[in-house]
Amino acid sequence: MNTRVALFLSVVLHPLLMPTYLFGLLFLFVPELLGINTLSLSAQGSLLLLLFMNTFLAPALVIFYFYKLGYIRSLHLDNLADRRLPYITTVIIYTFATYLFGWQFEPISDLAPGISIVLGSITFSMAVVALISLRWKISAHATGMGGCLGAIACLFLRYGDTTLFYPLILGILITGWLMSARLHLNAHTPAQVGAGLALGVVVSTVAIFTFF
Repeated sequence: MNTRVALFLSVVLHPLLMPTYLFGLLFLFVPELLGINTLSLSAQGSLLLLLFMNTFLAPALVIFYFYKLGYIRSLHLDNLADRRLPYITTVIIYTFATYLFGWQFEPISDLAPGISIVLGSITFSMAVVALISLRWKISAHATGMGGCLGAIACLFLRYGDTTLFYPLILGILITGWLMSARLHLNAHTPAQVGAGLALGVVVSTVAIFTFF
């Protein structure tokens, strides 16, 4: 794989962008499963923007602030020590976002409880990644992609909605490309990438089949 392509995939498929991609896909293909099919397209767009602000913009700005203050040496978080503070802070932000969407943002919390379930599973995955990263450099990219892939696959299997078939196939292909990219860049070992993928898939699978 070309290094530029690998870098491009790592940036475009950044872990903080995974929730926006996942919710965007679910909003587009299966809005009825999340309970947002009664909302207008503009309202769905505003909801997706709000999710983007909470799951990408807020933690990204905090991480950039840490970088400018010198608490972390690189925005790529290549060093294990650099990952700890951003990961812990991101988990706190995601926990707060899950609380807002699950209990405070009415009528969304009543109409679409599935949003907080998916967001909660993402938050739990990130918490486990943050905990593991105290000792070992597990792949957050693979965890995020595994979570998306697991959620799509489980919704497809549980509800039999055929509209998710092609997104599932595309997700499998993208997951393979991303894992190859992380290995090509020597960002992780195969074990770290595999563990991240397994973590994401397992957590999303348990969340969907238990709470959805």
